[in-house]
Amino acid sequence: MSLFKARDWWSTYVGEQEEFDQGCLRVADVDNTESDKIIVGSYKGVLRIYAPEPSKPGAALQPEELILEIQLQDPILQVEVGKFVSDTELLHMAVLHPRKLSVYAISGTMGTVGHGNQYQLKLIYEHSLQRTACNFTFGGFGGVKGRDLICIQFMDGMLMFFEQESFAFGRFLPGCLLPGPLEYCSRTDSFITVSSSRQVESYKYQVLAVATDAENKHDSEHQKLGSGKRLMKDWMVNIGEQALDICITSFSQAASSILVLGERNLFCFKENGQLRFMKKLEYNPSCFLPYTSVLQGTINILIGNYNNKLLVYQDVTLKWVAQLPHVPVCVQVGNFQDLKGVVVTLSDSGHLQCSYLGTDPSFFQAPKVESRELNYDDLDSEMKELNKIIREATKTQDILPKAESTDDLKVTVVVSPNLDAVSQAPDNSVDVPVPSISLKVTIWSRLAVQDVKLSVCVQSPLAVTQDQLDFAALAGTSRSVTLSVFLKESFPPATLGGDIAVSYRTPTERYPEVKPWLIDLNLPLNSDLKNNLLEELSVPRIAQYTFSLPLKLICQPVPPSKNAVHKITIDTNKPPVNISVLFPDFLGESDQEQINVLGFKLLTGSTITLLASKTSSRYRVQCDQFEDLWLITKQLVQRLQETFATEEHKDFVCTFPGPIPLQEYFQLIDQHFEMRLNAEKYKELLSERAVQYRAIQRRLLTHFKDKTPSPLRNLDTLLDGTYRQIIALANAAEENQAKLYQTFIRLKSATQLMVLLIGLWQKLNGDQVTILEAAFLPLTQDSQELGWEECVDAAVVHLLRTCLSRSSKDQALNPTNQLSMPKDTCRLKKHITLLCDRLSKGGRLSLAADAPQHAINMPGFQAIPESDMEERTADHAPLGTFQNLAIVTRKSEPANVPILHCGGSRSLIQTNPFSTHSLCPFYLC
Repeated sequence: MSLFKARDWWSTYVGEQEEFDQGCLRVADVDNTESDKIIVGSYKGVLRIYAPEPSKPGAALQPEELILEIQLQDPILQVEVGKFVSDTELLHMAVLHPRKLSVYAISGTMGTVGHGNQYQLKLIYEHSLQRTACNFTFGGFGGVKGRDLICIQFMDGMLMFFEQESFAFGRFLPGCLLPGPLEYCSRTDSFITVSSSRQVESYKYQVLAVATDAENKHDSEHQKLGSGKRLMKDWMVNIGEQALDICITSFSQAASSILVLGERNLFCFKENGQLRFMKKLEYNPSCFLPYTSVLQGTINILIGNYNNKLLVYQDVTLKWVAQLPHVPVCVQVGNFQDLKGVVVTLSDSGHLQCSYLGTDPSFFQAPKVESRELNYDDLDSEMKELNKIIREATKTQDILPKAESTDDLKVTVVVSPNLDAVSQAPDNSVDVPVPSISLKVTIWSRLAVQDVKLSVCVQSPLAVTQDQLDFAALAGTSRSVTLSVFLKESFPPATLGGDIAVSYRTPTERYPEVKPWLIDLNLPLNSDLKNNLLEELSVPRIAQYTFSLPLKLICQPVPPSKNAVHKITIDTNKPPVNISVLFPDFLGESDQEQINVLGFKLLTGSTITLLASKTSSRYRVQCDQFEDLWLITKQLVQRLQETFATEEHKDFVCTFPGPIPLQEYFQLIDQHFEMRLNAEKYKELLSERAVQYRAIQRRLLTHFKDKTPSPLRNLDTLLDGTYRQIIALANAAEENQAKLYQTFIRLKSATQLMVLLIGLWQKLNGDQVTILEAAFLPLTQDSQELGWEECVDAAVVHLLRTCLSRSSKDQALNPTNQLSMPKDTCRLKKHITLLCDRLSKGGRLSLAADAPQHAINMPGFQAIPESDMEERTADHAPLGTFQNLAIVTRKSEPANVPILHCGGSRSLIQTNPFSTHSLCPFYLC
């Protein structure tokens, strides 16, 4: 139980299934007996008046405390108590309905013989309204003494004034879209409201009275252009948020102030609109009330919020916080039974409570715990066991938990060996006929699982006929679905594979270690509710499967081509294998004789030729497009490894003699970067044309609003031309974005080919190839915010400064700056060349955290003095990804590598196989 809790003095629930809001609660002496009553009106039209007289704090509602309850015909929007009847200064009650304003008198008759007092509601007068009302305020408009006039605000922004029984006039507020809270300030004789433009606006009553009358809102707008008095604001302040309520204070110890409760702030203004103070709230307020002034110049304010809290502020200082049993939508302060300052709150569901602030100290004392002697031997053994578990957990580097041997759900995928007889690809996907291949996905459940969702993901430009499937539940059964994969775009993919993920939920009763823990919980729940909790509680799980697609999905056999621009040679240490053995799925009956050459035609690409040497253990892949070599080269290496994957051929190895085709790779990098630059240019041009378009619109709007028409001076022609330019630029930017994505896929294919060739060239193991893939393939999709070039450059620089560094001081890394798009690709290309150079000189990558981090000590050549480059690239080194890389050096390396001196800098001229491209000594450009 909270110590700071609102003490319940009297409470009740008003009605059943009724709704209440801000204006539905008032506390006033409505029957003129010098005793406050609680007036509550609901949206169902029920009016209730309470006179709480509890026998003790927190006592239940007694029947005589509800002095009046009557059903009115219309919903009650707001109730107020004031001097609304002429010729008398007694208080009367005004009730606002959507289409009617009624003024009532409450009278009581003394009861006899214990029957209690009797109260009656008498209608004095009412006004029928032609518009839908929103709220109203009252006061001595124009300095009237001894009576209150009424101002009603309607949903269309009109203010209608009534001098008690008679109608006075009506005015439309300028620019009103939605009505806001409305209050009357008697000291300045003005009305304060907050418009839909989030501005606090003040209108003088005299200005409203003498302004030109208008029958509707359209007439009010025409007053700005015609004759008559215009309705002008006295002052206006922008608060930047919608207002929940407005209150105007006039306490003796504080100056008159205007308080506005916003969605996240509390504002206090002077009568002239100057800001006195503003309090930023850390919660969402629901209502507020300034109720008194204790210190000179300060105001005490009650604020209720949606966290069931009632907060007391003195200006901007929080003085007290009390917990409420509900969210208050309206708060009032009244005096009952000589108890002053009772806080009356009402929730939107009708919980009415009278409370007071204070504390209720708790006298609960925790029972003493029985002391027992500690067994230090058991504690030591338990500590050793826990340390052993911690050491075993820290040794593993797996991010995802290992799957259990008996999974609740398993998923398998069977790829059809043949293409579909009737292709499932859409007719308009690619210009040429595109085949499709079927996938049979089988989900088998060992026990009952729920909410089974199947997701199939293939890399673009491949697509699947249906990538999302839902199953309600599986219980010891299997479900199979057949899908088709096809080529969707007019360029070859970078990978022939996909992933399948199945998400499901398992009941808690399947896990015996969880159910006893829930059952043993000492919860204040009955047995049925606890059983329902066990049934509803479930554990989310995921099952994954990776599949590969056949090569013939994207290419078909064609006659080989003799000439090609790009060629790659793969060497092996085993006798050559016939191509008919490696690629039996691409050989027809007429191709059995040509066992040493085979042609592949990509559906949307070029022709690739594969040749096998008859005498030596060499294979050559050649093509006119460099990136198209990737898939055939990968298939060749993979099928060779599968062919020799036996015990007697365990020493089989594939190598690449070199040179590394860096220039061809750099051309693709330049093409991709050029597309990114074009995207930036289109973005800048679109921004310029948009600014120009808006400027022309403003000029035209000024011309149209002018009272005296003037020539447009070809502004309409300029507007139409700018619009056409924006459309043309948007179409060009969209086309460039499609080309950028296609170029990125081609660059991804070439990058994977480069990683494969470097791995074969330097005989890197699987872990080292994984490091290269992580450095060169950091993104699955390119974007303008984070592009491929800056990510790869940062990763390569980090490799050069850690595992491929020359000295121990290169191990120290500076914090990385924010990655941004470079000006050109010169820096990236020099770093990639330097990476290949250091790998060729014995540099090796390792993820062993305990490996010694020493510099490369290669015999036979001097270190390359690149201090300038290293200093300038230190800030771009990414932290975290390869923080624990270590270097493993070779023992035997070629010696006497010459060093070329050029302009004070030195550059390495390589004598190893990839030395066809020398390093530029000015690699910092």
